Amino acid sequence: MIREFPQDFTWGVATAAFQIEGAATEGGRAPSIWDTFCRQPGAIAGGDTGEVACDHYHRFADDVALVGELGFPAYRFSTSWARVCPDGRGPNAEGIAFYERLLDELENTGIEPWLTLYHWDMPQVLQDNGGWTRRETAEAFADYSEVLYTRFGGRVRNWMTINEPWCIAMLGYASGEHAPGHTNPREAAAAVHNVLLAHGLASERMRKIAAANGWDLNLGIVLNFAEPKPADPADPGCQEAARRIDGATARIFLDPLFRGRYPEDVLEDMAGAGLGSNAQPGDFALISAPLDFLGINFYGGCAVAPPESGEWGIIDDDEAALIAGRPRRSPWVGSERVQVISRGKPRTAMDWEVEADDLRALLVRLHEEYTGPAGIPLVVCENGAAYEDVPDPAGYVDDSASRGLYYRQHLAAVHQAIGQGVDVSGYFAWSLLDNFEWAFGYAKRFGIVRVDYETQQRTPKWSASFLGAVARSNSLSDF
Repeated sequence: MIREFPQDFTWGVATAAFQIEGAATEGGRAPSIWDTFCRQPGAIAGGDTGEVACDHYHRFADDVALVGELGFPAYRFSTSWARVCPDGRGPNAEGIAFYERLLDELENTGIEPWLTLYHWDMPQVLQDNGGWTRRETAEAFADYSEVLYTRFGGRVRNWMTINEPWCIAMLGYASGEHAPGHTNPREAAAAVHNVLLAHGLASERMRKIAAANGWDLNLGIVLNFAEPKPADPADPGCQEAARRIDGATARIFLDPLFRGRYPEDVLEDMAGAGLGSNAQPGDFALISAPLDFLGINFYGGCAVAPPESGEWGIIDDDEAALIAGRPRRSPWVGSERVQVISRGKPRTAMDWEVEADDLRALLVRLHEEYTGPAGIPLVVCENGAAYEDVPDPAGYVDDSASRGLYYRQHLAAVHQAIGQGVDVSGYFAWSLLDNFEWAFGYAKRFGIVRVDYETQQRTPKWSASFLGAVARSNSLSDF
């Protein structure tokens, strides 16, 4: 059986600036919150940093050529806010010139750019003033978006404002797992709104510039999803746990974007953290302005159950477990004590469960409840898996039975969703390269291309050849 995808379906691979670029002090780049976080003891596995990463800053031409050789017609990348606007607002000519060169290579290779404005590398100077807890940061982000869109709007059609607002707000300000490493639920709730506002302000500016210049703008935002299921569908407590986690991870962003408000149940769940208390008149009109597409990132689902204690979460307490000497707490603000229950599924190296049908169900649900009524498509902007790769002496990894199988199953799930009437217009594999995996440092490998971090040698894995063949044929063979 051959599963054919729509004729105009977009196939690509994805990366993020901090995870691959390196060159932390070159070209006028300022320190970002992740540079600072990497220097904190216990923050990053192995004490790793992004100072060199994949050295993409110097090797971008070869990396772009590799994308083309593998057969991918599109490339999703992010620009570094700390490189483009080191002070948070004003342009840095050297930083902009780097992305000019990158776009030149993509154009010369015939690869379509998909540009993400923010993949977590805020200039540290903005965090010193409160970061995403401050409304001024959203305004600075709009300035940054205007700098880049004014320069590149005529040659880049596809733009994404923010990548994974949930990770930014909840992992950065509630759980302490990501930069800036705070564990304050009230800060996290404030960050939720300011990140959404940043999207709205930037979108407004970009739309105006596009209209004034006659540019074709395809604009979206990218959300990540955990697709929580009740561990026991017949148990009201498990149903309540799933509702709460779905609200705290998905609907907290979907409803403002598509309905112009926070869900009432989520406001109630997070009342103690003050969700929405920093909203001002006119904010939701900006946030809910029409999108051209919704980007989704999906890695795996989960099953949840109510807390053993019977208490969903006490967000005013200051409990935080010490992990590697650093405070950590749950990112599920208002529902901190919800339990994750194993479903007995296969797991990746990240210990995430693998169930491809969760992706199909997510796509169907989003189409039926949000994007279908809005008349816009879904784009899978990240999907992939980390495994314990074992390279041969030449550096080649045969990941056909692990990562390759993961991709086969999830691409089949996307195809099934399309067959059910879901408008999915593109798919980007995460990631092109093994890279700096945030708090896990270089210990976890998501790439379809292996990177030897000592030599910076790139070696395509089996999954790279497989995905390239899918992209070239626009079809998935049965398995």
